[in-house]
Amino acid sequence: MTKIYVLHENAEWTVHLTRRLEELDVPYDEWHLAEGHLDLDGTPPEGIFYSRMSASSHTRDHRYAAEYTSAVLAWLERHGRVVVNGSRALQLEVSKALQYLSLQTAGIRTPKTVVAVGKAQILEAANGFRGNSFITKHNRAGKGLGVQLFHDVDALAAYVNGPDFEEPVDGITLVQEYIQSPESYITRCEFIGGKFLYAVRVDTSEGFELCPADACQIGDLFCPVGEQVDNKPKFQIIDGFADPIIEQYERFLQQNEIRVAGIEFIRDAHGGIYTYDINTNTNYNSDAEAAAGIFGMKVLAEYLLTQLNVYASV
Repeated sequence: MTKIYVLHENAEWTVHLTRRLEELDVPYDEWHLAEGHLDLDGTPPEGIFYSRMSASSHTRDHRYAAEYTSAVLAWLERHGRVVVNGSRALQLEVSKALQYLSLQTAGIRTPKTVVAVGKAQILEAANGFRGNSFITKHNRAGKGLGVQLFHDVDALAAYVNGPDFEEPVDGITLVQEYIQSPESYITRCEFIGGKFLYAVRVDTSEGFELCPADACQIGDLFCPVGEQVDNKPKFQIIDGFADPIIEQYERFLQQNEIRVAGIEFIRDAHGGIYTYDINTNTNYNSDAEAAAGIFGMKVLAEYLLTQLNVYASV
């Protein structure tokens, strides 16, 4: 029997999808890739393979899950299997530097960013932002992990040389210009099948570490999903969102063979858009979706079913 194979390392983020697959009576199996072994001379089963590997897998003690998944995806693609969010998607998932270069190649504006390895180099990179606020972030992260805002190099030096400095898992720290928005929110655009689904407004007034997943409500105090800010929800789907950036994003996803993603941007005081994150392991906030009457995991399950039916008919 051909089926959907969901590749992941976090059951809490995957159960919302498998429930929708079960509602549609779609045959599926889960491949948990936190660890395992792979015979390269073996042949993959028939079916559709959907990768949900996350850049933040190392924060759940799955340090080498992404590397192992890279080998599995290459094996699947070598045998011509249909892979939703394959090797190219994973490459972008685990490297923001690669994201920015790829976005720039597609003509999409990103914030000025400097790649740095080593504490002294981080401080040297920040000297190029003197007189302006800037942020640091991990090249490989997730949930906004490691994002810090600084208004001068001295404050950065105190952080980098202090006990609270977070060493990136790949050793790469990004120093990036801080885009000052007139309002404390960012916009996240969700895409399924490479097509725009909806945009969600995310309140950032209480910090940068934001994750739409419902699991964050339970286990991550730095991921304030579902909270209220000034009596307004932190995540709110924008009714009728439309902007020329959507067409650019869709072309970008097609060019990079990405079918499922959340792309985040911020507007400056002049209305200019800066794109700063692509998440190919996208999650959805249930409260925001219930309020809007649209459900990303349901649409995703339907998309995977369509892909499976096409595959089975060939």
